[in-house]
Formats: sequence, C-alpha cells, structure tokens
Amino acid sequence: MIRRRIFGTLLAGTALFAAGIGSFLVLDRIYPPDFTRLATVGTEVLDREGRTLGMVPAPGGVWRLRTTVDDVSPVFLNALLRTEDRRFYQHAGVDVLALARAVGQWVVAGRVVSGGSTLTMQAARLLEPRRRTLLSKAIEAFRAVQLEERLDKRQILGIWLTLAPYGGNLEGVRAGAQAWFGERPSALDPAQAALLVAIPRRPEALRPDRGADRAVLLRNRLLGPDAEAFGAEPMPVARVAFPRHAEAALHPVLATAAAEPVRTTLDLSLQIALERLIAGQLRAMPPRASLSAMVVDAESREVRAAVSGDGSKPRGGALDLTRSWRSPGSALKPLLYGLAFQDGLVSPSTPVNDLPRHFGRYAPEDFDRSFAGEVTAAEALQRSLNLPAVALLDRIGPHRFHAWLMAAGVGLRLPPGAGASLPLALGGVGIQLRDLVRLYAALGTDGGSLPLRWLPGLATEAAQPLLQPSAAAMVADVLTRPFPEGGLSGVAWKTGTSWGGRDAWAAGFDRRSVVAVWAGRPDGTAIPGATGVRMALPVLHQVFGLLPSAPRLDYQAAVAAAVLPPAEAAAIKLLFPPPGATLSADGPVPIRVMGGRRPVTFLVDGISVPSAAASRTALWQPDGPGFYTVAAEDADGSVVKVQVRVR
Repeated sequence: MIRRRIFGTLLAGTALFAAGIGSFLVLDRIYPPDFTRLATVGTEVLDREGRTLGMVPAPGGVWRLRTTVDDVSPVFLNALLRTEDRRFYQHAGVDVLALARAVGQWVVAGRVVSGGSTLTMQAARLLEPRRRTLLSKAIEAFRAVQLEERLDKRQILGIWLTLAPYGGNLEGVRAGAQAWFGERPSALDPAQAALLVAIPRRPEALRPDRGADRAVLLRNRLLGPDAEAFGAEPMPVARVAFPRHAEAALHPVLATAAAEPVRTTLDLSLQIALERLIAGQLRAMPPRASLSAMVVDAESREVRAAVSGDGSKPRGGALDLTRSWRSPGSALKPLLYGLAFQDGLVSPSTPVNDLPRHFGRYAPEDFDRSFAGEVTAAEALQRSLNLPAVALLDRIGPHRFHAWLMAAGVGLRLPPGAGASLPLALGGVGIQLRDLVRLYAALGTDGGSLPLRWLPGLATEAAQPLLQPSAAAMVADVLTRPFPEGGLSGVAWKTGTSWGGRDAWAAGFDRRSVVAVWAGRPDGTAIPGATGVRMALPVLHQVFGLLPSAPRLDYQAAVAAAVLPPAEAAAIKLLFPPPGATLSADGPVPIRVMGGRRPVTFLVDGISVPSAAASRTALWQPDGPGFYTVAAEDADGSVVKVQVRVR
C-alpha cells in the first residue's frame, strides 16, 4: 500500500514535471526572446591603432554601445557578481534560494527588501522592460530560463553590460564609463566600478549629476573593505562629452557601419592636433569664414586626418566641407602643366610669354593685372601666371583636359549649361577638396590616381593612369621650394584663389604626406582680400609642421631620365613696339621680343642697345623726334624689324 502511494506520488510528480517541460517548450516556441534592443546599438569609431575617435548613438539618440565581457575590467565584473548574483555561474537562470529569501522578506516587511533577481533575470528585463509586478517577475523568470538555454554565461553578461541603464539616455557600461568618467570600461578603478554597478539599481536617483550624495553612500557600501582607500574619490558632477573627432568627414563611412566598432585609417593624435590648429586659425579669421583640411598618406592614400570647420553653425556646423563643390582657382594648373610636359608641348625650361592676348572673346589677366613678359614654363607655374596656362590649355584642348581628369576618377562640376572651356585653366569648374588631394597624391608619387581610403585593408582598385612618372616628377620638381614664411623645405606646394575671393586653396606634398587646405565661407559668399597665399598657405605650412619630417623631395634623377617629345622652338617675334607705332621721347622705350634662341641682340638704326644677358627685353632712350628702325636678332641670326616714329 505504501509502495503504491510512493509510486503514485512519483508518477504524478513525473507527469507534472513532464507537463511543465512540455508547457515550457510550447511557450518557448510560441514566445521566443526578443533581442531587438540588443541589436539596436550605436557605433564606436576607432583610429588606426584602436583608439576611440568618436561614438554614434543608437536610433533615437540613445547612447547604447555593444559591450562584451572582454571589454570590461575584472574589477568591474567581480564587483557586479559579488553584489548582484554570487551564484551566477551555478544557477540555470533563476536562483531559487535568492527568490525564496526575497519573497520571505517581502511577506515579513510588507515591502520589497531585496529583489531576488539573478543577472539573467535582469538581462531578460532589460531586453523587454516592464512595470515591476509579480507577473512581470514570473515572465522574467521564464525569459531567464530561455536565455540560459540559448546563450552561454558570457553572452548573458553581455546583454546586461550593453543595456544596463545609467541615467537619461545612457545605456550600457561602455556609455556609462565614458559619460561619467571619460574612460573605457577596461580602465575602471574599484571606486568607479562600484559606482557603475550601483547606478543601474535606481538610475535616475543615483546618477552622479543629480543624486551624488545617495550615489556616494551606495558606492562606498559596495566597496566594502576598500571604501577607506577609494571611498574618498571625488564623484563626477557632470557628464563628460562623448568624443566626436572627424564626425562630419566620417559620416558616409558610418552610414553603412555595423554594430561592432569600426576601425578607420585616421590617426587620433594627428586628428586632435589638426583640429586644434584649425580652431586656432579660425579665431583670427573673418566672421562666418571656415576652414577644411585633409592629411593623406602619399603611398597608401589612407586618410590620416580630416577637419571641417569647428562645428559651430556660422562656420559650417555639421557640413562636411571636404565634400563641398568649390572653384579651385589656380590649384589645377600643376595638372595642366604636367599634361603639357607629357605631350611635349613645353618643358620646364621652355620660354613662354605672359603678355596680353585674346582667345576669341576671352581675354584673361594675371591676378595683379600686370604681365611678366617672357618667362620659363617653370617660372610661370611657380608664379601662377594666367596667360601661359590659358595658352597651354588652348593647345591641349579644354574638352580633352576635362575628360582626362574625369577619366582618372576625379569629380568635376561645370557651371549649369556650360561645357569645358578655357576658363577651366583658372578655376572655372567645381571640385571637392577630397579630389584635389587625390590629384596631388598622384603628382607626388608615380602619377597614378587612386581613391582615398578611410578604412584599413588591402587596396582593391588599380590606379587610374594620370601622368607618366617622369611628367609628374617634373611638376613636383618645379613646385618644390621654400614656403614664403621660411622654415620648412622639401615640400612641393601650390595655391589657388577663385574669382572674387570666394575660395582660397593650398595643397602640397612631401615623400610621406599629401595635405590640402580650403578657406572660405560655407555659403559661397566672397571674403574681401582672401587669397590662397594669405589664408590657406600659412595653414598648409603649419600642418606640415605637425607631421614627421620626410626625406627631402628630389626629382632631378627622374627629370633627367625623362624622355619626352621635344618642344618646338618658336620663331623670334617683336612684341613691342608694333609696326608704325608713334612713341613719346619723354622716357625709355621698352623693346620686347618672344621666341627665338637667346641671347638676343637689340638694335636701333643698326646701333646696339644694351640689355641684360639672356634677356628678351631692352630699354631704348630715343635721341629725339624722328623715324627709327627697331630690330632684334637671335643667336641663330633670325632678324625682325619695324619702323616707328618718335614725337
């Protein structure tokens, strides 16, 4: 009889247990855990060495960042397990002893004395927040068992570490550690760890900026024996700002970022230094003026730093000015000369003329509205003379030059309804700072055009052909000269100023780095007196001062080895005075020629007129009124002459 009762009891218990298991399995299949909140996280952006550049909040502006056991210090984990769930690694989601103790205390005291929730139950509540009721507690227990069936203990801890509330819009230990201490969770000391364990119990009441006194008491209680050593540590009184370096420039990268930290090619130290330099420069600039700058590794094309203004609304706010379409002014001239060198139209030593000239209805002038006369192509590029550049583009063809740059992967934006034309040589097109850096990187290396890289890894794109290495070396050799301020040497650089002073540019490179700077107003309005030399070049000089010194640029070997088509020598022509001119005898009369092989001999009525060696200009003082024959003879014996009258 007794055996029958025992057997019946065991059978009933087994049936009840089986029914419970069956019910759990059915409910588990119908109501699986919802991991949506765990998957909806922000992104941490890292530099090339793994240092934090910035953090992007989760949708809704919540600072919630994926955090794992490996991300936090052992000090924090020990404090968490000691105070919240001592038997975490022994139970299966629900700690029956702790739960029984909590219920007993509630019955005796008439209020909740201890929760009895395990860390797994807390994780379940964080995944699906509910009002604190007995039914909610039962659901949490059910969910806790589900989590234990699906995840290991480290993954369950990861839920708590990612979702624990830290006041306001802060969730997770990574966000809490950054906001209250400006630290990574792996660097927390015992006092900081104790506070971050305490805050989730009552996040709004214990957040340090509102409930510091209560937070101190609970922190010291959790520290236990360590309270004497760490309990006096000052409490944070305000949230620490989340890092936001290169935020505007990195936005396209982050748009496709996953929940895991994103490592970039940027260098945090250089990024901070560049931001400080730009901020300092902006303080001395006109209202609403802004600056953007980029530093790129010459060989790998990896972006090391990028700055767009200072984040203030008058200076561009959150706009990424490295992607703004702006007129480059003369900043494209090095590419034009490079193509001319490659085509054999000129070499750096070829004489070119900077004299008034009409190209149809187009009559360009130099920036200072004067003309330099005959100079070499190298001098014309260094001095950024306009007439020689337009003349070269006229020979190359503006459509060809435009298509050549576009084929190299560079974006250009022509005025609405306009085609490529001669003003292209002087900045009559829109370009982004990023693409200007790309072009100058080609000039500073082997002439190949490659996209800039923001994420590390092997480059997958082949270089687009732009210039032969010898032609690129010629341009680099011409542009390598000291800065006007002195100091640094061994850097090749060029400036640009758009029409009306709307955009000021400076770009340069050495063996290691390519740097470009833009200055102007984000709305495109002009800045009186703004030029690339005044506004952008000093910044370029200072940026190179932030960079490690590089081996001096020396392209002479490449230039000497260049085998380019020979440039045709122009016949000698007399530019001034013109035939039949009537001149005044009040002062010296300039005699100017172009073309021919130097030295040039100047003659008036067969009498030599003194001139400097190798000069193409002489000054003649007429003896008085009358008719004269003005002549010039080059080294090959070619002669040109005109008749003039002096009154």
